[in-house]
Amino acid sequence: MGIRSLASHQIVKILMLSLILLAAGACSKQAPAFLKSVDPIVIDENAGYLTRDVKEDVFYFVMPDRFNNADPDNDNGDPNRPISFGGLDKTSKWAFHGGDILGVETKLNYLQNMGITAIWMTPLLRNRAIQSDGFGHLGYWIMDFTEIDPHFGTNEDLRSLIDAAHARGIKVFFDIITNHTADVMRYKECLNADGTFIKTQPGCEYKSTEQVANGDTYTPFVLDPQKAFQFPEWLSDPTYYNNQEDRFWQVKNVISGDFAGLDDLKTSDPKVVAGMTQIFKNIIDEFKPDGFKIDTAKHVDLRFWRSLGPAIIAHAKTVGIPNFHIFGEVYDGNPAVLSKFTTAGKLPSVLDFGFHFNVKDSLFENKDINRLGQLFDNDDYYRDADSAPDLLMNFLSNHDTGRVGWFINQGFKNISEAEKLQRSVLAHAFMFMSRGIPVVYYGDEQGFTGYGGDVDSREDMDPSLVKMYNDNALIGTRQTTADDNFNQKHPIYQSLQKFAKLRADHKALQTGVHQNRLIDNVNRIVAFSRIDADEKIEYLAIFNMGMQTRNISIKVDSLSYSSVFGNNAKVQQGQLTTTLEPLSFVLLKAQQKHKGSEIFDIVMPGVYRDNARLFVPINLIFGEQKALPFAEVDFYLVDKNGRESFVAMDNTQPYRAVLMPDGIQSMRELKVIVRDGIGNEMIKRFAF
Repeated sequence: MGIRSLASHQIVKILMLSLILLAAGACSKQAPAFLKSVDPIVIDENAGYLTRDVKEDVFYFVMPDRFNNADPDNDNGDPNRPISFGGLDKTSKWAFHGGDILGVETKLNYLQNMGITAIWMTPLLRNRAIQSDGFGHLGYWIMDFTEIDPHFGTNEDLRSLIDAAHARGIKVFFDIITNHTADVMRYKECLNADGTFIKTQPGCEYKSTEQVANGDTYTPFVLDPQKAFQFPEWLSDPTYYNNQEDRFWQVKNVISGDFAGLDDLKTSDPKVVAGMTQIFKNIIDEFKPDGFKIDTAKHVDLRFWRSLGPAIIAHAKTVGIPNFHIFGEVYDGNPAVLSKFTTAGKLPSVLDFGFHFNVKDSLFENKDINRLGQLFDNDDYYRDADSAPDLLMNFLSNHDTGRVGWFINQGFKNISEAEKLQRSVLAHAFMFMSRGIPVVYYGDEQGFTGYGGDVDSREDMDPSLVKMYNDNALIGTRQTTADDNFNQKHPIYQSLQKFAKLRADHKALQTGVHQNRLIDNVNRIVAFSRIDADEKIEYLAIFNMGMQTRNISIKVDSLSYSSVFGNNAKVQQGQLTTTLEPLSFVLLKAQQKHKGSEIFDIVMPGVYRDNARLFVPINLIFGEQKALPFAEVDFYLVDKNGRESFVAMDNTQPYRAVLMPDGIQSMRELKVIVRDGIGNEMIKRFAF
């Protein structure tokens, strides 16, 4: 989520526009209440989207406000709810631009033709439309968790989109918020009764948890015009908020401090946990979405996730959604930080900011590509009893960080347009071929570039009226954002079509084991294998991330490989050779099943601690050393009473378990089960 301040003259301009429209009754369409009685959604139990594994999906992340405007009547929201009315200015990058839920539905052909199987939208619930620091076009300033925001449409519009998407086998995901609500809370110690700040510098400084415990607290109040606007009603009670600061971006505590002034819920309170859980159970009951993305997950008490995640998934199953998927936003590239939310936090998945940062550094800033090998080696952080690295959400850009085109323009200021296009296509290919689930940011398929992160990366797909957007030179086209940009002939769009089809046609690219094969920083070559556990056919992806043609040689186990994409390759005496042009890749498929190698012994060299984790490495001794031994290792911890707990599975070298230290104090033994590639099983125990 991104929040930026807005110049006062722009706010005045749009406030005046909103008042004029309100007086004229320009927007008279009123959204019905969220829980209004409607015909029930009937789920077809035979529909492929219901049973399809999320690892088979290709996601499209879209901001409805900046995508497509199919219903101009809702552009300014609802005049009967002033707090959710106004803010339309299509010339301002900060304001509402009129895109809506119906606009997404009318472009389902465009998305399906690109190979998209899951749509993830920014939040849709009713917002405070205008705050002192900007406008709610993103949907992250929620006032009412029981109603769709009238800027985006009605309940019926959302139901129509979901029905239409499901009829095509496309899933629909919601962006949800549990950390905060809109900014309405004020504090008597630093604000006047009219809401203005007593001090010259706006903001109420952070009070630590220790200060609060000792009675040094703020006294919260809400301005009269903003009272009784939050729903459910319990959200209007200040006791359910931390109330430890206001408007300070650099907080001293990411859990109990406000997020850029937004009112911070006390997520450590069991009543808040129960209340928010019920809110999202109701949304599942009403709309039957296929999953949630959770905003600002790292700003929420970790115990909150241990309760909410499993409860939501279990509830979804009771209403006929067997594969409901949840992924959190943890804005951090360190796997030790990210994985805490999938292991200790019990969330199935997170957005892989590690993938984002490392690909950005390698392909868009020309840095050492050894970081890509390390990225996948660190996948062991995510392996535990209920999560795995192949559930991570891979992305190259988003509405906070900026766009692929922007990164390329910043990293390579003097390269040709052809090279820019090649770099964008290669980066997307890397995302589609790698382990994890690819997420395309809307507009990247049309070569959008932007001017940075946040609002500078939120261009319109419809013809734009924002001058700074329209000044951008897009990649792969002579169009600008002033044009309609739903061009299915754009070279990036067409490349993503091909990559999505590759994933759909080859199971190993969706669910296969990901094993590093070659990381050569000197020649800028990255190669990895994908092998599905059932098919046991190796797919070898090789990327030339440099500007020189390279002859590549890799030790392999199969006798021959065919080309799935790109050049052919030869195999002689166990060495595969091929040639790659600059900024290109090849995908090869072994022509024989992988035979594996017989396991002879299991050795544990010794545990060690790093990044607040306990690492338990295992060395496997095989009878025949192969390029890919293809083994699976299960790790169990055994307590003093002999009870076993499954804690991790690893199927890539180096084989190891990465454990949270607080869960192993009572354990006395490690049990390791190894299944090799030819069907043998070996069990060994180690004192712990």
